[in-house]
Amino acid sequence: MSKLLKINVKSALGIAVGASLLILTFYAQATSGTGRGFYRFFSGSDTIPLQKTDTPRRILLKSDVGRNDTSSRKDSTSRRDSLVSKVDSVLISSDSLDAIIRSHAEDSGVLVVDKNQFYLYGKAKTEQKDLSLEAATIHYNNETNIVMAYGKTDTTGSIESKPQANQGDLQTRSDTIAINLKTGKGRSQNTFLQQGEIFVNARYIKNINREEAFAQDARFTTCNLDTPHFAFRTKKMKIINNKLGVTGRVYPEVESVPIPMVFLPFGIFPLNPARHSGVLLPSFTSSEDFGLGLEGLGYYKVFGEHVDATTRANIYSYGGWNLNVNSKYIVRYKYTGNLNVSFQNTKSLSRNITAKDEFTSTRSYMINWSHSRDSRARPGTSFSANVNFGSTKYNETLLNNPFQNFQNQLSSSINYTKDFNGKFNLSMNINHSQNSVNRLVNLSLPTFNLNMVTMYPFQKADQVGTGKWYEKIGIGYSGNFINQVSFYDTAFNFRRLLDTLQYGAQHNVPITLSLPSLGPITLTPNVSYEERWFGQKNLRRWNDSTKRVDTFTTKGFYTQRQMSFGMGVATRIFGTYTFGPKSNVIAIRHEMRPNFSINYHPDFVAKSFYNLRVDTSGRTYRVSQYDGNVIGSFSEGIFGGISFGLDNLLEMKVKDKNADTTLKGKPADKKVKLIEGFGFSSAYNFLADSFQLQPFNLYARTTLFEKLNISAAANLDPYDVDSLGNRVNRILWDPRHFKIGRITSGNIALSTSFSSKSKDGKDDKNKQLPIDPFMTPDEQQRQMQFVRANPAEFTDFNIPWTVSLSYSLSFSRVLKPDYSGYTTETSSGLTFNGDFSLTPKWKVGATGSYDVTNRSLQQLSTFISREMHCWQLSININPIGLYRSFNISFSPKSGILRDLKINRTRSFLSEN
Repeated sequence: MSKLLKINVKSALGIAVGASLLILTFYAQATSGTGRGFYRFFSGSDTIPLQKTDTPRRILLKSDVGRNDTSSRKDSTSRRDSLVSKVDSVLISSDSLDAIIRSHAEDSGVLVVDKNQFYLYGKAKTEQKDLSLEAATIHYNNETNIVMAYGKTDTTGSIESKPQANQGDLQTRSDTIAINLKTGKGRSQNTFLQQGEIFVNARYIKNINREEAFAQDARFTTCNLDTPHFAFRTKKMKIINNKLGVTGRVYPEVESVPIPMVFLPFGIFPLNPARHSGVLLPSFTSSEDFGLGLEGLGYYKVFGEHVDATTRANIYSYGGWNLNVNSKYIVRYKYTGNLNVSFQNTKSLSRNITAKDEFTSTRSYMINWSHSRDSRARPGTSFSANVNFGSTKYNETLLNNPFQNFQNQLSSSINYTKDFNGKFNLSMNINHSQNSVNRLVNLSLPTFNLNMVTMYPFQKADQVGTGKWYEKIGIGYSGNFINQVSFYDTAFNFRRLLDTLQYGAQHNVPITLSLPSLGPITLTPNVSYEERWFGQKNLRRWNDSTKRVDTFTTKGFYTQRQMSFGMGVATRIFGTYTFGPKSNVIAIRHEMRPNFSINYHPDFVAKSFYNLRVDTSGRTYRVSQYDGNVIGSFSEGIFGGISFGLDNLLEMKVKDKNADTTLKGKPADKKVKLIEGFGFSSAYNFLADSFQLQPFNLYARTTLFEKLNISAAANLDPYDVDSLGNRVNRILWDPRHFKIGRITSGNIALSTSFSSKSKDGKDDKNKQLPIDPFMTPDEQQRQMQFVRANPAEFTDFNIPWTVSLSYSLSFSRVLKPDYSGYTTETSSGLTFNGDFSLTPKWKVGATGSYDVTNRSLQQLSTFISREMHCWQLSININPIGLYRSFNISFSPKSGILRDLKINRTRSFLSEN
């Protein structure tokens, strides 16, 4: 015992001695046992290695155990340790450790000088590079390069703590740990290992080097409980760090009950946290119309750091198939994009008993491309694309996707903008729209927009003081050039395509003058010149022989011009009504924003209008010969009159009963908006010979009780109509019968949502599905579509119930195609979404839409979900739609085991 030196870490001598020996110490893990078999495994020799006499090398001393002071170093050099030769450095052999180790112990450190061993007691902790080791006791033997770590038991014999080792996202906890820092060999007992979502428990783990290890009696799971709900058992397992785990015969266990009858001869478990290429496993499905099938069979391929590709295929027994190739590319701080190409060969069982063919076949395709460039890549320019182009039948024949089955409109846009020193801005756009109902395709190839920032030509270069009034005259410019092609995808022909080519241009030159405010009144004079170019002229004439209107088109270059002059006046008026001190309502505030303007524009386009006979009775309409172009014609007639409008805001201030604070002795209050905005706008033309009063545009919007959002708008025509619905020059005004004009169009929208308080008390109002910031908008859209199509897999059990409703109604009076009169077109729809918990672990919900106008349920998706901690049972049912289907899925929540699931899918083609 005389050769043992037990010191307190807090003493100066202990600090120096511990620091001197720490440079010789350990890399990572340790365990118990010091027999010859133990050393034979770690060192590869049958004998315990002796002290080495290699030529020493010098490294700097650095440790958290003690300070590096001169007195302590002198004390250590007085002993017979031949490794130390200088006061300011430590000499060690060339085969020692390659990095400095930092250590700490709450109790003490013990140094055995003759045996070259070091001990740390009491919550010992060491760190080297990215590896840290924590244990009750840590022992390092410099002769054998073996480090050992032990746990601690309490007075009753129960385990109080276990050694823990952490390296990156790899975490281990064992009864004992031992490792040879030089060879990397090691052994641990009763080890719990975690890497990412994976949990491995093994009775013994032997490391043969720093990258590979063998486990005996191992259990593999993604459940984070001490006694997991499920696991995979195996007698032996090989682990390759950050790559994979390979097992022998493996069988599952549920609630610690083994199921040996269900086993696999071997298992391969991925352990690579980085992205890598691999096979994507499919799911099984069954459909009366498509047969048996495999969906999602594919392969993920990484093409380097910036590009990857995912290929998936659906295969059905009746001969149908679907192939999808999706590639994502990204270069940080430059651009990101996504290209998705899908080919679909639909072969379904024919429902028509009179059909000659047993199957109905349809081929379709879809191309989606999105691209965005980082604004920092090339300041002053931007390029973005969002292309969705394909067959009009693609969405309709897509299986098990009720949301896309009802998507009848496709649109695309490619945009490039360029800024010229902040004075001009140029943008070029290519747009596409496609309707799957009438199968009409419109292409704009391309559209140019040029805008000039307002210039002040009379303003001096070196402005001093307040300028003259004419120096505030500003001139701007905006113009666009449009090319458009329209065709039906069922009758595509290049010659017909050229016949439908149209072009047009529009130029606008506004002239403004900034005048100083006259107190609360603001004056804004304006002058504007506008010119429009057309590529064709459309002349329509009544044909007495066919009893219809014929159209004759003449190609060429045609122009229209228009000018306007005006002076605008605007102000704001406030009014407040204050209640008594006993009232909960403090005050009601009304803000009015009236606007008034005098405008004049001459009639430069009268020669473009003519009377068109539309029926045998001789009725006529005023039409323009430029109607039907991509840019519409100017309105006919001279205007000299006034335009007026009024916008209102109504809010009140109430006492806040829930507030606990006061301000300067006054009770806290809060503002409540009663009506966020309501008003009207119209005009009166003094120079018109009839219909001087223009229609009134009415609007209102508000949020009631912070829950119900309401917005409404209407168009009020002040003139009466005849028996055929044509306007007559007679004001409709009869207050006794509540007839004040005619509502010719309008719309109203209401939406609300309710939810219960979360179980954990946290505010989940802004909780959303996490989205990768580097995902393209097209990827985000497809992700949201997947969530809507599979709501049971994204259920939030923290909120017991949620309900959201929205309703919209719109109507308008339109002229019939045969000019025989007017008809009212109405559309009304209701959408709903909600879920509620039957029990804390069971939840049901539904989402859908109801067409109020046609009194039919357009779409309905319901789900049932069961929370099972590390597993989830989800049932999705779509009883309404083109394809009625249901899906039952029982799968782990862990993303690494997403393909380990039981899935059952059936779909049926609707009879209607």
